[in-house]
Amino acid sequence: MLATAERFAERARLRRRLTRRRAVWSAVGVVAAVALGWLAFLSPVLALDVTAVEVVGEGTVVDPASVLAVVAAYDGTPLPRLDTVELRRGVLDVPGVRAAEVARDWPHGLRITLVSREPVAAVPAPSEDAAAAADQGGHGAPAADQQAGQAAGYLLLDVEGVQVGRAAEPPVGLPVVNVPPDDEDARAMTAVLAVLESLPPELAEQVSAAGAASEDTVSLTLADGARVEWGSAEQSALKARVLLTLRAAPASAGAAVFDVAAPTMPITRAG
Repeated sequence: MLATAERFAERARLRRRLTRRRAVWSAVGVVAAVALGWLAFLSPVLALDVTAVEVVGEGTVVDPASVLAVVAAYDGTPLPRLDTVELRRGVLDVPGVRAAEVARDWPHGLRITLVSREPVAAVPAPSEDAAAAADQGGHGAPAADQQAGQAAGYLLLDVEGVQVGRAAEPPVGLPVVNVPPDDEDARAMTAVLAVLESLPPELAEQVSAAGAASEDTVSLTLADGARVEWGSAEQSALKARVLLTLRAAPASAGAAVFDVAAPTMPITRAG
């Protein structure tokens, strides 16, 4: 009986020891979790340092300093607590930014990748008279006013028709676009910009001007004076390939007009 009692007593001691050990380890775990939480969410160990922020993809129109000014409002915020969705919204409000992605770069930085609104066309700025007429509900200025308005400079547009700048003269390499002054729904302009965006680099660099009387009558003027009747923005990739082939063909050496509106039946003319 004595041996049995001793065994029960020993088992009780072991249970108490295990219970205390579990309690100790649980307490250690809680303390560790609290410490890690404080380290990650409250301490400066993982805090954002604005000098460790990298901005890429700003292109030619976005001022990186403006992006960093948005980020500066979050300087010192622990990265795990940083609201990257809200920060991205702020970056999208920076002039010239078309799209943005924000990624944490541990332990203190961010990588902000931008898609900038690069200009693809220069459009003669309307004269003050034309702008006033538009403000008063008019339907645009007459052609003479449009010509006079060219002295006001050029609006630089991106592929979506958003103004990203202004210049006294068309920048080198940027085609001048002319559309009817009564293009109220912007269909002609949208078609021209879509065509310009679709051009491969080797063709885009040859375009000096573009225009359209309607969305189905886009035309291009090349640097050597050749005119391209493009038609609508549909099948632009095929039209570009056909045009490049025609331009390289010896039989088209004297052509001044290239009609690729129907790309499977292109036409070349002397003038």
